[in-house]
Amino acid sequence: MRESNTPPKLFLQFLRWFCHPQMLDFIEGDLHEFYQRRLRNYGKRSADILFVIDVILLLRPGIIKPADGNHRVSRYGMYKSYFKVGWRSLLRDKGYSFINIGGLALGIAIAMLIGLWVYDELSFNRQHEHFNDLAVVMQHNTVDGEIDTYSSQSYQLGSTLRSNYDNLFRRVVMATFATNSILGNSDKIFGATGMFMESEGPELLSLQMIRGHRDGLINVSSLMLSESVANNLFGTTDVVGRSVRIDDREDLQVVGVFRDIPSTSDFKGELGFVGPLQLVVNRGGRNFGWVNNWLQVFVQVEENLDMQQVSAAIGKVKLNQVSESDKRFKPELFLHPMSRWHLYSEFKNGVNAGGRIDFVWLFAIIGGFILLLACINFMNLCTARAQKRSKEVGVRKVIGSRRGQIITQFLIESLLIVTISFILSMLIVQTLLPWFNELSSKSLTIHWNSLLFWITLSSSIILISFIAGSYPSFHLSAFNPVKVLKGTWSIGRHASLPRKALVIIQFTVSIILIIGTVVVYQQIQFAKDRPLGYNLNGLLTIPMKTPEIKKNYNSLRNELLSSGKFSEVSTSETTATNMWWSDWGFQWRGKDPNMQDMLYRGAVDYEFGESIGWKIKAGRDFSRDFVTDSTALILNEAAVKYMGFESPIGEIVQGYGKNYTVIGVVEDMVTQSLYEPNKQTIFLIDPFGQANYINVRIVPQASTTEALSLLNSICAKYNPNTPFEYTFADSEFAEKFSFEARTGKLVGIFSTLAISISCLGLFGLAAFVAEQRTKEIGIRKVMGASVASVWSMLSRDFAILVIISCAIAIPFGYYLMGRWLASYTYRTPMPWWIFAATGIGALLIALLTVSYQAIKAALINPVRALRAE
Repeated sequence: MRESNTPPKLFLQFLRWFCHPQMLDFIEGDLHEFYQRRLRNYGKRSADILFVIDVILLLRPGIIKPADGNHRVSRYGMYKSYFKVGWRSLLRDKGYSFINIGGLALGIAIAMLIGLWVYDELSFNRQHEHFNDLAVVMQHNTVDGEIDTYSSQSYQLGSTLRSNYDNLFRRVVMATFATNSILGNSDKIFGATGMFMESEGPELLSLQMIRGHRDGLINVSSLMLSESVANNLFGTTDVVGRSVRIDDREDLQVVGVFRDIPSTSDFKGELGFVGPLQLVVNRGGRNFGWVNNWLQVFVQVEENLDMQQVSAAIGKVKLNQVSESDKRFKPELFLHPMSRWHLYSEFKNGVNAGGRIDFVWLFAIIGGFILLLACINFMNLCTARAQKRSKEVGVRKVIGSRRGQIITQFLIESLLIVTISFILSMLIVQTLLPWFNELSSKSLTIHWNSLLFWITLSSSIILISFIAGSYPSFHLSAFNPVKVLKGTWSIGRHASLPRKALVIIQFTVSIILIIGTVVVYQQIQFAKDRPLGYNLNGLLTIPMKTPEIKKNYNSLRNELLSSGKFSEVSTSETTATNMWWSDWGFQWRGKDPNMQDMLYRGAVDYEFGESIGWKIKAGRDFSRDFVTDSTALILNEAAVKYMGFESPIGEIVQGYGKNYTVIGVVEDMVTQSLYEPNKQTIFLIDPFGQANYINVRIVPQASTTEALSLLNSICAKYNPNTPFEYTFADSEFAEKFSFEARTGKLVGIFSTLAISISCLGLFGLAAFVAEQRTKEIGIRKVMGASVASVWSMLSRDFAILVIISCAIAIPFGYYLMGRWLASYTYRTPMPWWIFAATGIGALLIALLTVSYQAIKAALINPVRALRAE
């Protein structure tokens, strides 16, 4: 037959797929003949349209009536009946359905929240147009055999890379680190965080311009504002050409407004404004030598160039420029791609040691395990109830159902439960998302308009339906119908082994999560309780951003002290909780000539020690009564040990072109990471005149509210063009472990939910076992068994399973948390009681879960249990 006289092949093939094999004679016969008749009467196009309508009408009712008059059920009708049976089964046993759907919905909701968190972490920086080609230049320095890695670079590096390696880089942009500046116009002033960079910076970072163009930073008096900063300052984004005064120093002209940096960018919170780097250079006060690192260098490599090859090409640029004495530090440059900034930011001894990617993996594994626990519940409860549905399966097999059809039926029932669970989980996620965002410090949303979201959702429903329903469907479909209907079929001695194995897996995972939660909490508390070496209570810092406040500092200090609300006021180069300046090239008696020294520096004034409350261990504090203290040093205990001094008082240390005399030793202070050893630090009277912070100590008896109000008014008096800003030292200190604290809370919550899901499944299994052994319990009670003995009988098996889980989980938990703690130099021990308490707690929780059903079964009237006999 010619091709033009055949029905549309696509719909014919679809109908063949959708109908049972026994309908093929009808498809090839009556329907084809009917199509030919219409083809003769109406023509090709009309016949095709009518054929498609016929196919739709035939499938809609689910029944096709061929020429012989016998009705045959289509696949549609078959699947429809499966859904009906599944729905009726859910309604028939509401308690079972609640446990199954509720546990699965909770597990899916938790996995979805974790999935949103993981997706957010993995999507960082991808909105930047040059994501794949952009990198920051970083540097390895070898000090005492250890390799330090940092991103700060010297001013000369940018021009050197541009001129000598122009074939490797499309763009090279130098920029300061994020800094807080004062922006103001005639009506308003406030503080904003931004960066000063070279003119190609906005293009390199692909800023989304609302007003102006990305190339607007050519002029030294130009300024770009973010959308929110422009609105705060002017009430509109139409501000191109308007004037802004920065740090009460220069008047700059706005040349562009860009959209706020999204939350999934590492520049979020750092780009409220963008100013020209030349402005900072013109201000002076910077040492532009090759060893003075104070800015960042961003590069965009040429297309199709490998980052590692480019790193190798520029590796020795700095080594070839520094002096012979500085070559001993072996400075080595390399590129750190933007694709690794967020997740792979930690370096240990010159090797990229991960970073947030460890937590991404941690949460992804937790989410997968929790989803697995929920699926295990489903499989356990379905297989446990197999005996109740054995007769249904037997009848279906007797009337001709093939095993494949029975498997399909139970998979469809699984699909129904999973779909309902997914709908319920979406409601849970939508409800919990604001709370989860606050806890995780994120702005997560469900991407309802994303095709990827719906594809992932649909795929997950199908995958989970198959995983959760595979074992029950294959298990139930294997029943022997003859034995089932004759009543001689039994589930067998070992039928419960798979369920027991799944329970063991559930509680093993849950116990490991609980151990992890306790250890994370212990580590955070261990760090928080670490001796600080100074007093955080009542200590606050005020940034010195304008020349005016520096000029009026002495008057401001005197008025604060005379008020009686403040015990001491001082200045320092950095805050007490974050001293990061380091220098090298010092000389002292007994120093090894080959030693590559590195000392951290605290440039302070005479009153700094008293204001922060440090503890003098030897010698004395700085004093204005001693003229020679302008060249005096105070060492911390780590520095004394580092420099090898037995009696440090009076020792001479050469540095900065002067001889400094050690006058005191202070107790080690935590001024950097909570989880690393204290750094060797020297304190000296600020030799550079670059004090950036005022440290203020509130007297204990004073009201904090009243003291802050007075401080505000006095600062406004001596620095009228700057908004009052302050930070409490304890709040700044808390930021050092805020990420770990948030992580610990999340892990704790997920662990609690994991054990809850496991207990929910255990509750359902206990109900099934109690129901299965009702007659046995009745006989035991008639024979004189007590409630306690029945409870013991029903609880014993579950207790054994949890004990086995503890035996597996405790060694695994010890190993995994030991590896996690190994990444911290300053870390908590793992005492035995953590594992003992976790195991005992899990056992008690399991017994409490089982006890309700056990006691309920033990209290049943034995007459009711035995009357069916």
